[in-house]
This record gives sequence, structure tokens and C-alpha cells, in this order.
Amino acid sequence: LYITSSTLMKRLTPCSDSEWTPQGWRQKNIKQQPEYTDASALQKALDKVSSLPPLVYSKEVDSLTEMLAEAGRGNMFILQGGDCAERFMDCTQQDIESKFKILLQMSLIIIWRSRVPVVRVARMAGQFAKPRTSTYETQSDGSRVFSFKGDNVNGFDPNDRTPDPQRLVSAYFHSASTLNYLRCMISGGVADLHSAPEWKLDNVLSKETRNEYEKIVGQLLEGISFLEAIHADKAEAFKSVSLFTSHEGLLLPYEEALTRKVSGNHYNLGTHFLWIGDRTRDIDGAHVEYFRGLQNPIGVKCGPSMTTADLDALVRILNPHKKLGHLAIITRYGAKNVRKMLPDHIRTVRESGIPVVWICDPCHGNGVVTSTGVKTRKIEDILEEIQACFEVHHTEGSILGGVHLELTGDDVTECIGGSVELESQHLSLRYETFCDPRLNYTQSLDVAFLMARLLRERTNEKK
Repeated sequence: LYITSSTLMKRLTPCSDSEWTPQGWRQKNIKQQPEYTDASALQKALDKVSSLPPLVYSKEVDSLTEMLAEAGRGNMFILQGGDCAERFMDCTQQDIESKFKILLQMSLIIIWRSRVPVVRVARMAGQFAKPRTSTYETQSDGSRVFSFKGDNVNGFDPNDRTPDPQRLVSAYFHSASTLNYLRCMISGGVADLHSAPEWKLDNVLSKETRNEYEKIVGQLLEGISFLEAIHADKAEAFKSVSLFTSHEGLLLPYEEALTRKVSGNHYNLGTHFLWIGDRTRDIDGAHVEYFRGLQNPIGVKCGPSMTTADLDALVRILNPHKKLGHLAIITRYGAKNVRKMLPDHIRTVRESGIPVVWICDPCHGNGVVTSTGVKTRKIEDILEEIQACFEVHHTEGSILGGVHLELTGDDVTECIGGSVELESQHLSLRYETFCDPRLNYTQSLDVAFLMARLLRERTNEKK
């Protein structure tokens, strides 16, 4: 007999304080939580996570808030990206390096072409859980099992679908290992621009596009060589980069266990930036209640189902002190809906008087299914949504502060199109995701080159 999410949350010690506390969300209706079988085992796992050291430092969190504020003013640009859902098996040197490398290279393209500093935020070191449409799924033999909700909940193998609280502890240690290696790469010089990672442009099939990319990369590397020659490359900025982590704050018992009080404020020190998903943003729900008390910069996904009334209420609840950099609205409409929906949402937020940072998620609203039943995305739709967001924000006198992407540094075949010219028949070659399709290395560069051009045009217009 399984314990429902609402029943289990109430069995764990609730809070009776009228003011906000990390436990106050337990009094609210909650969605998308695993149905654990043993409340005591869950509490034991949470106590273990709570007793472990923070994964990030509060001053790092504050630094990110300041950078997001600059992005909201148009002085910086946020590049947020990573896997749809991390897997424990991908916590390896090669996988971490490839994700770090693509974010670094994308940021260099944007900086070089636009002269706009980039805030790098990785969907890493904690992005394990995934919301699902249904609690259960039916197998080919007619049997019913729990849906796969991410490695910190259950296993992808249908025989390993019972939610296991011990996976929360494993999630902490996998996050810690990922963060540790990221910090080692940064401090050890992997991000040193003198040894910029190898650029792979062989997969760009269009000769014209490849020549354009090679020219830009060549100019970038020549610029670095020139600075070396005149010994103007000794600044610390040439030897390291800033990188922050992020994940969807879905499993609230786990997030609560990572919440700490620092100088009178509550931080989630399991990551730098958290967001509320489109399925869990109920105004009177548990997720909004938990998020509203955090000092971290936070985001909320905004899709086609977001009404102007709900958006108005959410920004007031989540950013009552009107601090720029604290709240990001991450839009995910789908390319065909941007021009219909974004203008009203921009106007609603402006009329509320609440400052927000606008981020475009061009991936989640552009999913399609092939004739053979494979989930994919078309790069042309992703690029169209990014361009439409830039144009609408410009028309409305607003600023697009960044993008939020699902990508990998590997040469997977999960999305269609781009300069690599993948078609639906190619998807089976390296379709490796356990969840949603991701941009591969070359497709990620396609996105970076587009953003660099659009940001350069925006910068030139200011002049």
C-alpha cells in the first residue's frame, strides 16, 4: 500500500508559524511528489542530507543575484543550459567536461561577437528530478509501474520504479562530485583562454555556414593571441570563468533539507539558482510557498497556460521586495505562440511594478513527435522562438536577459535540423536521452551564433 504525497507530507513534522519557514509548504497542496512507501525511511534520508555540508556558498548565491540584475538591465546575458535530466551514470569526467566545454564555447562566441558579458548557469549538479504527466505508465505486457521521475526518485529500468528515499542521499553526493570537478577545472586552468578547448566544426555540413563559423572562431583565437603577444593577458579574467549551477526545485522535502539560515536570511545551499516548473506554479501551492521565502535568485516557468492574472499574482508573491535579479520569468511558449502571448505578459509585469529578469526557454514549447513515435525538437523552431523573443521585447521596450536551453556537448542525434542537417531518419543513430531531446554540440553552436548576432544588433541600436 503506497502513501500518497499529501498524506506523507503531513506525516512529516509540519510548521505552525504564521511567518515563512522552510517547512511551511507542508500546509499547502503539493504536486509531482513521489509516492514513497515508508515515511520513516524518507525522514532518515532527509535527516542525512540535512546533516551534510552545503553544496554552495551564500556569497556565491548573492553574486549570481547581482549578475542577474545586470542581465535584467541589458548589461549582461544569461546562458543557462544542460541536460533535461541528469543521470547518476553520467557523473563522469568526460560527461562533465563536455557540458562545461560547450557552455564555455557558446559564451565565448556570444562575448566575442556582441561584446556583452555572459553569465554561465549550468543545469547541472542537481537537475535529476522530472515532473511527469502520470504517476504510472503501462508496459507493453499490460502491467502498470510507476513512471520514471528521475534518478533521485527511482530507476529507469521498469523493475526499479519503486521510489527509494536513499536516492536522495545519492543525489546529494553525485551533485557534490559534479560541483567538485567543475571547481577543479576552473581553478586548475581548464577555462584558461590561453588553452581554449578544441573547437569541432567538422559536423557543419553547409560549406557556407562552416566557413562563417571558422572565420568567427579564427578571429576569436587571433584576438587572444594578440593579447598574449603584448602581455595584456595576465588578468585573472583570462585564467578562470564564473560558473553557477541550477535545477528545478521539484522535490520539496529534499530542497528543505538543503535550506540554511545565513545572517537572518534563508538560502537553499544545494544550488545557486532554482526554478518552479510550469506544472507546479499554483499560486496557493506548496512550491510557490517554499520559493517565496528563499534568498536565492529564483525562476518560474511561464507557458501558454499562464494567465495574466496568475502572472501578476506570482510576481507579487515571489518578489515582494521588488529586487531586480531575484526573480526570473522563464517563458516557454513555442515558436508560434510568442508573438501572441509574450506582449501581454510583459505589459502585465510592467504594470505590477515588480522588476523581473526575462529568460527565453525555446526548447520546452517546441516538442514534436515523429511518425515513428520519437520525441524530438526542430532547431528551426528553437531559433525562431529566440528571435521572436528578442523582437517582442524590443517592441515592448523590455529586455531579454538570457536563454534557458536543454543541451549536451556530445554528438547525439535527438533534435532535427541545424547546420549538422539532421533529419528524422537520423534520430536513431545516437538517441541517448532518458527524457526530453537535447541540442547536440553543433546545434548548440548554431544557437550561440544566432544569439551573438541578435545581441550585437541590440548593442548597436543602443549606440
